[in-house]
Amino acid sequence: MDTKTDTSTFARDAVALDVSDIQATVLRPRPSPYRGEYVVLRIDDAVQGREMLRRIIPHVATANDWWEPTLPGWLGIAFTYQGLRALGVPQASLDSFPPEFREGMAARAFAINDLGGNAPSNWEYPFGTTDMHVALAIYARDDQSLELVLDRARQSHNDLPEVPVIYRMKFSELPGGRNPFGFKDGLHNPHVEGSGAPAHPGFGPSIKAGEFILGYPDELGETATSPQPDVLRRNGTFLAFRKFHTRVAAFREYLIEHASSAEEQELIAAKMVGRWRSGAPLVLSPEQDDATLGADAERNDIFSYANDMQGLKCPFSAHIRRVNPRDALSNDVAAVNLHHFLRRGTNYGPALPEGVVEDDGEERGGVFLFVGAHLRRQFEFVQSQWMTDGNFIGHAEEQDPIVGNAEGDGIFTIPKRPVRRRLHGLPQFVAVRGGEYCFMPGLRALRWLAGMDVENGEPNPLNRS
Repeated sequence: MDTKTDTSTFARDAVALDVSDIQATVLRPRPSPYRGEYVVLRIDDAVQGREMLRRIIPHVATANDWWEPTLPGWLGIAFTYQGLRALGVPQASLDSFPPEFREGMAARAFAINDLGGNAPSNWEYPFGTTDMHVALAIYARDDQSLELVLDRARQSHNDLPEVPVIYRMKFSELPGGRNPFGFKDGLHNPHVEGSGAPAHPGFGPSIKAGEFILGYPDELGETATSPQPDVLRRNGTFLAFRKFHTRVAAFREYLIEHASSAEEQELIAAKMVGRWRSGAPLVLSPEQDDATLGADAERNDIFSYANDMQGLKCPFSAHIRRVNPRDALSNDVAAVNLHHFLRRGTNYGPALPEGVVEDDGEERGGVFLFVGAHLRRQFEFVQSQWMTDGNFIGHAEEQDPIVGNAEGDGIFTIPKRPVRRRLHGLPQFVAVRGGEYCFMPGLRALRWLAGMDVENGEPNPLNRS
């Protein structure tokens, strides 16, 4: 990774991105190891909300200087539809946002299969309510740095009683960079054309920047024209914020019940995920784990499903094959490149000690930010069609075995010769604790939202305190 360049735009590939105006969270990976906190604010007074924003803007890290931000960590900021409304954004502008953003994630529960235990009625406050206005994501390398960044954030809304903090959640990296189930995580993200980010082998061809950032051409050759005005839209993007609770003990217990040995437990677990716990993909190492391969970022993502079209190595329903089918759907009508998003994942809660198969009552899980310019055809499509439906792979009743919500009626098919194996009674291993759609503006847009003058030559309609 080149950490020396000070170029404000990257002209690699066919497009130059204004990375000095794009928030770091959009284009850059979080540090490793990491500590952090999500903070949610409610804006009860537009004037105080804009004042909070003016104070916090200098601390928002951009994708240009993310490796040496002005703080010992970095801060990202995003707004819900209700948050933009509370700031006093003109109605014409609010109306120009896509309907799924305006409606909010809870109102889209049926469309994204957030039903049963995942229904918004079971979410934590303030998710799914009109109180959730501003989301801050604060990342640092250690606890001391995190406290320093949090202190700067606190100063940004000090003596602003009409901008209360209504939710806080700490997060941190688990040992070995694993997720709560014990799998190495965050091994794949699409490469964004013109981002200047290093692309490990296997990331596939660069994806047009307009798939992830507003103001640039997307895979269809189109450039978004909303939201309005241009200063608000350009270099912004949308986030699908999702908080999950992981039932690690139930996962371990299910493996024990359906395997005759510890080795078979690991094989079934890998079949569900599509990778071994080390990160080694089943397509490259189908019979046993290969820790050296899993740890090698130059090799662990170089694979295709072209030689596994029967799913004998990696099942069709495996988590990673559903979320990113790569070339597995090359003979179908699905245009995979239209359904990519960037993932920024973090973990919360302690790891369940090895060997424990009874739930200890601790809250543990993950928070994911799914970043993309098109909520409906990216996050909502993948969530509703690829993760919680089986029609596209000929398994109509099957869902993703890890994040599906079949609630005890789940089925998982493992292709095998001469006879496939089909597991029944799959519990719900992951429960949704909350979610919301957010808009993450560029830096100029943040200044516009704060009522500050920006270089568009027009009066700022929010500058009316």
